[in-house]
Amino acid sequence: MEIVFPAVMMLAGLGAVFGIGLAVASRAFAVATDPRVEQIEESLPGANCGACGFAGCSAYAEAVAKGVAPTGACIPGGASTAGAIAGIMGVEADIAEKRIAVVHCQGRNVASRFQYAGVTDCRAAALLQGGFKSCAYGCLGLGSCVEACPFGGIQMVDGLPVVNPDMCVACGKCVEACPRDLISLHPVKAAVQVMCRSTDKGGVVRKVCSTGCIGCKKCEKVCDAEAIHVENFLARIDDQKCTQCGKCLDACPTHAIARVL
Repeated sequence: MEIVFPAVMMLAGLGAVFGIGLAVASRAFAVATDPRVEQIEESLPGANCGACGFAGCSAYAEAVAKGVAPTGACIPGGASTAGAIAGIMGVEADIAEKRIAVVHCQGRNVASRFQYAGVTDCRAAALLQGGFKSCAYGCLGLGSCVEACPFGGIQMVDGLPVVNPDMCVACGKCVEACPRDLISLHPVKAAVQVMCRSTDKGGVVRKVCSTGCIGCKKCEKVCDAEAIHVENFLARIDDQKCTQCGKCLDACPTHAIARVL
């Protein structure tokens, strides 16, 4: 008993010394934090989607508080979140232009080269002989983009993903999930899009898909704004130049160009 008591007292003393030391150290090395960071983070939807260009909501909140990020970069939050953040920062809201995801494929009747019985994932299927579809550029239809969307903005309809413009927040998760780069983000006003990604020659495209781009350049010829150019047998539209006149839609013989809204 005589031996135990001094040992207990010694441990208690050491604990007190270390406790005081930690308290002093915490004060000495404390890093001042901007209270606006917490306020900004509380205003964010907490999706941590990365659409703002930062690694999550916390990182974005810190960047805004430091003045190195705009108040309206949170795509899921929209105008209301931008306004709230601007109020915290004491500046005018910088609201980003609304964008949506566009799936550049409408080949619902493309035949399969072989029966795929693997994992229900587009990325896994693409690794097996380049995919089981006859078109080497089209959608595999296994819904990886649907699974990746944290907002339920994409649904599979007749074997193809369809974007709901009211629910899509342009976070870009579906873009990352597609192994064939079929999905891209565009301003809502850029409603006219080429719904194909095939760079095969027209004759090859016609054999596998009735709605693919055949590189005929008819769309390019009728575009007064010079917004369409055909390169590598595939038409591409410049969103900034396109006037949405619709002449290319009428000129396309395979209806590979469509309005997404």
